[in-house]
Amino acid sequence: MLADLHNHTPLCKHADGTPEDYIKKAISAGTKYFGFSDHAPMKFDEEYRMDFSQIPLYEAMIKEVKERFYPDIEVFLGYEVDFLDSLIDKRVLERKVDYFIGSVHFLDRWGFDNPEFIGEYQNKNIDDIWKDYFWAVENMAKSGLFDIAGHIDLLKIFKYLPKTDIRILSKNALNAIKKADMTIEINTSGFRKPINEQYPSRAILETACELDIPITFGSDAHKVEHIAHKSEEAEALAKEYGYNKCAIFSQRDRSLIKF
Repeated sequence: MLADLHNHTPLCKHADGTPEDYIKKAISAGTKYFGFSDHAPMKFDEEYRMDFSQIPLYEAMIKEVKERFYPDIEVFLGYEVDFLDSLIDKRVLERKVDYFIGSVHFLDRWGFDNPEFIGEYQNKNIDDIWKDYFWAVENMAKSGLFDIAGHIDLLKIFKYLPKTDIRILSKNALNAIKKADMTIEINTSGFRKPINEQYPSRAILETACELDIPITFGSDAHKVEHIAHKSEEAEALAKEYGYNKCAIFSQRDRSLIKF
């Protein structure tokens, strides 16, 4: 993929490979714009994210590869921030970055995408879970804090799909994303999960295109081999639904480039 803005580092405690390894793989895959957006520190679920004390190290790591590999590839700095209202820390939001990804990984502190807690699906009505999920995505967009909506139908990860049409369930969230002038990502990590498809689904992507919501791309890599996996399929899908440009960000200023 030409642009790949959602990728991690070992600082999140569940990824392998150095930023240098990732950049070399991205260059070999033909990527021209590459972003690191590791899990932002937060006083919650701390075993899956960097510590606040590691913020300078993270940013220095990205600055180093940015300078070393330019102009072969342009490297951007971001954070993926969990949308948990009372726990979002201004120490993250005040950082000088190229973009923030806003993601929903938790519903009422339940980590629904973590295999450790998959049993909780059996205790809830699936459509109610989906309504709660998109309500959280909607409020994430309304917060005005973020540039990119991360994997906006992540809840499908284990193939617990709603009975209600996903277009109905996601309508308010997508309208909020449009009103907030956010970008959505086509995230290929779903191909590595039980759902075995990209985020978002075709139905959501079609609606996003109708609303003229910009897109970008992300491998959501936690290992070097994840970089650019299914990238051709992601770009082909975007073109199928009428997209021919994707977003990149510099100091939170969005540009659209042809792919």
